[in-house]
Amino acid sequence: MPDPAAPSRRRPPGPLAAAALVTLPGVYLGAAAYLGLPAPDLPAPLQALLYGTAIVGAAFLLSWAAEAAQVDISAGLALALLALLAVLPEYAVDFVFTWTAGTTFGDTGSCTPPGGGEDACGLALANMTGANRVLVGVGWPLVVLVAAVAVARRRRAGEAEAQRLPRGEVRLAPSMSPEVVFLGIATLYSLHLPLRSSLTIVDAVVLVTVFVLYARRLAQAPAEDPDLIGTSAWLGEQPERRRRTWVVGVFAVAAVVILLSAEHFAESLVETGTTLGVDEFLLVQWVAPLASEAPELIVACLYAARLRASDSLGTLLSSKVNQWTLLVGTIPLVFALSSTSFSGLPLDTQQRTELLLTAAQSLFAVSLLVGLRLTTTGAVALFVLFAVQFAGSILLPADADRVLVLVLSGVYLVLAVARFALRARTTRGLARDGTVTSFAELEERQTAGV
Repeated sequence: MPDPAAPSRRRPPGPLAAAALVTLPGVYLGAAAYLGLPAPDLPAPLQALLYGTAIVGAAFLLSWAAEAAQVDISAGLALALLALLAVLPEYAVDFVFTWTAGTTFGDTGSCTPPGGGEDACGLALANMTGANRVLVGVGWPLVVLVAAVAVARRRRAGEAEAQRLPRGEVRLAPSMSPEVVFLGIATLYSLHLPLRSSLTIVDAVVLVTVFVLYARRLAQAPAEDPDLIGTSAWLGEQPERRRRTWVVGVFAVAAVVILLSAEHFAESLVETGTTLGVDEFLLVQWVAPLASEAPELIVACLYAARLRASDSLGTLLSSKVNQWTLLVGTIPLVFALSSTSFSGLPLDTQQRTELLLTAAQSLFAVSLLVGLRLTTTGAVALFVLFAVQFAGSILLPADADRVLVLVLSGVYLVLAVARFALRARTTRGLARDGTVTSFAELEERQTAGV
């Protein structure tokens, strides 16, 4: 919590100004591309560097604004807002691919461009499924790794706070139960999508409704007195009206930077890969998501490095809920608008297997969090299984890779069902806490260390 006796400084701190300044080259290039302004014709690798730097600057802005926002709203809602804004690049990139797919489908009645090329509908889903799997298979283990290194370093330095933190795991506060539960609800619904021939408006209604209920549940949590330091403390200690203006303004600036930079960042990375002879589908599935997930991964690492591993994992967990509900739910809406029809986004065999693997991974991830903790063993399992599939998608021929995807989906599902069965009582308690238990009771448990 900011010190109430400290004088309120009106001049923004240096890090805030520096983070805003490093976004300017990427913002100008992005705005110039959208508005037709004059801009230098830069090679793709240099464009990727400038847009990437802008995204990194925006990530710092988001982390400071989200921390300061906890003065006025609950920590869970602040993290959900942070996650929603941090995932904007994924929305921007995926909507571009989906809009192109809808336009192609509306013009030709199929997802194949008139001149041939990669299936447009497949590219839209490749980006979405790739982003979801990167978030869980790389992001969650990364949080555990960064948190472990930070705790070990602080313990060696003799810091008392680090001595109280657990080794080899990241624990979530009981107030984060809704994130786990609503991710579980969305995942259970998604398990039937691989059996379908298209994603439809009905899917959009169901998944967006799950997101609305999730946001409503988080809004019930009371605001708390956060422990702020540095730039976030400067924001949090401002008088109420000035603080809220600053927080909203920083959020807005970061969102604009991300929207202007993310799509071009992904495009420049894909163009760079194409010149190296890399398959377009693989670039869209893996390279573009790495670009679009960058803000939230950076924010999560910043939290973990500051011994706030619970908030770090909570941010990525909220991002996963956002992507698996609102993003997946709006894809059929964007497709319907761009195709000027009520047709659902078509799913072929490859897309259904990709959806199956993504849903199975999500179910296993939820099973790991039933006890509101992610252990080193669980993190290693997530990363190894992801790495096997990632390597297979690059090294194996299409038919062999499809078999590998089905095998890994089965492994994820078996492991998840086994964990739920072994922890059935804990699972029932978590479901109750995530949906109906008052936040006051959840906070009492946190204070009591239960």
